[in-house]
Formats: sequence, structure tokens, C-alpha cells
Amino acid sequence: MTSDEPIKTVGRLKSRPQFLAVREGEKRRGGLFLLEVLNRKEPEGEPRVGFTVTKKHGNAVERNRMRRRLKEAVRVKAGFAMQPGHDYVVVARRDVLSVSFETLTEELAERIEARPKHKRSSQTRSRKV
Repeated sequence: MTSDEPIKTVGRLKSRPQFLAVREGEKRRGGLFLLEVLNRKEPEGEPRVGFTVTKKHGNAVERNRMRRRLKEAVRVKAGFAMQPGHDYVVVARRDVLSVSFETLTEELAERIEARPKHKRSSQTRSRKV
């Protein structure tokens, strides 16, 4: 990155209603986390990100370490892939603690850049009878 390139900033989701709104959006599943994405329909707005780590994934020390690793991965690599006017919620899984940081950043960037899969209609969906 050169000195004349602007630094891309990523906002934060802070309130419960913001997190709940993102749950209505697209879900991108992965082995390390679930990524929920919502297009706010504000093309000039900055992307915003929030992090969720549930109590079933460990004690407070472990949950905070998972959250810090995810925040740093977004700051270092994945924030550049986020689209303006979108909200992202990263729901961590326990493996975030044990995987290498390089693998974590690569998977996060890959999930953010992934295009949504089109759902098939009920008429074209095959059913086992």
C-alpha cells in the first residue's frame, strides 16, 4: 500500500437491533465462523462489522481472545474486501482459537468476497419421494 492510497475504514455494529437486522440477510457458512451479510442499500455508507461469540464456546478469557483475533483479521486483511453499504456479523466457532492466524485471515477474506448462491425455487428443487 502506498502513502497516497486512502485507508479504508470499517465501522462497528454496536446495538442489538443492528445485529438482529443483519440476521435477516444472507448467511455464508464456514468451518471457523458463520458470516451474516446485509445490504443496507446505502452505496456511499461505510461497511460495518460486528462480532458474536456465544458462551458455549468457552469462558470469558477464551471468548475475548476469539473476538480479538477476529477483529485483527478484519483490520489486517478482510476489511479491504468489505463492500460499502453492507453490514457484516461474524459468529465465531471454537476453532477460531486453535487455527493459525494466516488461515483465519484467508478464510475470512474468502467468505467476505464470496458471491451469494441463488436459491432454487420449489418447482425446480428435486425431492426424494
